[in-house]
Amino acid sequence: MTQPPPPPPQQPPQGGGFGPPQDQPPQDQPPQDQPPQSPPPAAGPNLGKAPEPGYGYPQAPQAPQTPPPTAPQTPPTPPQGYGYPQGTPAPQPPQAPQGAPGYGYPGQQPGPYGQPQQAPYGQPGYGQPGFGQPGQGQQPGYGYPQQPTMPYQPQAGQPGGGKKLNAQMLIIVAAVVAIALIIGGGVWYASSGKDEGRQNDTAGQSGGTGGTDDDNGGTTSGKEKAPSDPSAKVLFQVPAPEVKNDSTVVVSGSWLTDKAYVKSGIARIVGYDRDKGSELWKLPLSGPVCQASRHVTDDNLTAVLYQPAMPTKADPSHGCSQIALIDLDAGKRLWTKTVKTGDQLINFDNITLSGKTVAVGSTSGGAAFDVSGKLLWSPKPADSCYDAGYGGGDKLVAVRKCGSYDQRQLHIQTIDPKSGKVISEYKMTEGIEYASVVSTNPLVVAADVGDSAGDGSGISDFFSIDSKTGKLRTRISAPGEQFAARCEGITRVEACNLLAVGNDRLYLPTEEHDGTGKYSQTNEIVAFDLATGKQTGQRADAGDGYTISPLRMDGGNLIAYKRPPYDKGGQVVSISGTGFKETTLLQNPATDAVRDVETSMSPEYSEFLYAEGHLFMSKVYASKRSTVREKEYLAVGFGTS
Repeated sequence: MTQPPPPPPQQPPQGGGFGPPQDQPPQDQPPQDQPPQSPPPAAGPNLGKAPEPGYGYPQAPQAPQTPPPTAPQTPPTPPQGYGYPQGTPAPQPPQAPQGAPGYGYPGQQPGPYGQPQQAPYGQPGYGQPGFGQPGQGQQPGYGYPQQPTMPYQPQAGQPGGGKKLNAQMLIIVAAVVAIALIIGGGVWYASSGKDEGRQNDTAGQSGGTGGTDDDNGGTTSGKEKAPSDPSAKVLFQVPAPEVKNDSTVVVSGSWLTDKAYVKSGIARIVGYDRDKGSELWKLPLSGPVCQASRHVTDDNLTAVLYQPAMPTKADPSHGCSQIALIDLDAGKRLWTKTVKTGDQLINFDNITLSGKTVAVGSTSGGAAFDVSGKLLWSPKPADSCYDAGYGGGDKLVAVRKCGSYDQRQLHIQTIDPKSGKVISEYKMTEGIEYASVVSTNPLVVAADVGDSAGDGSGISDFFSIDSKTGKLRTRISAPGEQFAARCEGITRVEACNLLAVGNDRLYLPTEEHDGTGKYSQTNEIVAFDLATGKQTGQRADAGDGYTISPLRMDGGNLIAYKRPPYDKGGQVVSISGTGFKETTLLQNPATDAVRDVETSMSPEYSEFLYAEGHLFMSKVYASKRSTVREKEYLAVGFGTS
């Protein structure tokens, strides 16, 4: 990345608890992720071969380069904050006061790296510390208590990652001043077909599989076809909602159905006409959305977590206790459920959907409901382990935490969505505190092993696991200084972006580096084989001045977004899974006004959706700015003719 974000706001972790009753598989399988003893790879993107396995081996930062005095990648704009990386112009989310945005939610004006910030208005509160969950400043992460996912990045023109504070120190600081930051994850395209092209059609999030295997290790082509003219225009813009009290409110969640673009607002969810932007329906909620599922059912149902009441200055959070099933076609809330431990409501950290099961996780354990509203399982006081969260889609995968804080062991369990029965289990090495589910089919998990990523991405290694047997297939080292993907992992186990999985491959973008043009920066997408862990040799170049990010899979093809240089519009491209041939699906206008709106959002820290010639970008929080320099937008839609 190119510019360090300021630290996120603070909020205390939830109290610890217990997980659902689950049949435990045999415990005699030894840990399979011990790091081999091999030398560290060289710094910079390694495009010729797979990085050496192991703990990710933090790289020595590349020597800083003098930023160009002229011809910047993007025209200068006022300094952005929390989480918007990035060279100029950095995306401009609403700020408080002139605040700091992030792939989630901003805190106050940036302070020293690791400095605790005030919790944003509208965020769920986390009372007592349970199981040693840290809080966060620019601590290990950018969300609730979490692993580093908001990189502390160098300035534009300075490749490589900045230094990260010692993770243990960050956890200690985080435990003192708590924080909350919910980033939007619900960014799924709901088509009229089966699960193919639906369950993992996320914008900048974990991609999924689709298509039929061919003889070359790839799959058949996807559904997205190039138009005769890829030139796009602005279809509509949704103004940012008004926020009172100089506060920040979560507006996480966006979905795309056959008829509507659906986006969370402040304590409401709204369906918009995909082409005109006119409101089709409006669903009010009692409080702000906390988390949104990334998946939808075949009949366009999804799930969200939200607060039971609107926050106030006196009571800035009411907790994320409300679990709701939403009909995206009708714009109706089908049911709302809560779960208690004793007489206390449980506040959940994450929500997902697998088949007909809605699953929620937290430090108090996990629970699940059938789409009919029937409770399938809930935390039990006798459990010594707890389900911190779930990954959904084709399968349901639990990240189950066992042991004390200083002797934590994570169990990655593929479970039956209807009963919660464990089908297979992989035990990670003790000492790995957090893990993120990148994909459930094939099963891929990311972790920052030994806090070695060094760039705040939360990823040093990927683990490819056989979901039938629970055995490790391979381990892929992905040094943070070479690759730009990121995961949160601390509370929201599906919160990964800038990567995709399909064709039994993992697709990752490299960090930005010098291009061939003067002052030009660029990057690539490379592919790793999930059976061998090695790079396949496939590479998609962004082109001078552009940076490319995976959005999702489309059958056997990869859909990616190209963030533009200062004088061009962005692009959406399809990359074939076999030959890596690149086809332009959409080309945005290059006018200053349009480009300013487009670059106010980024695939790192905003929600991106693409389908059928439509590209939608939206923010994940809203805040009041003390000085409004330009009109702010909640969402913008682009489309080809």
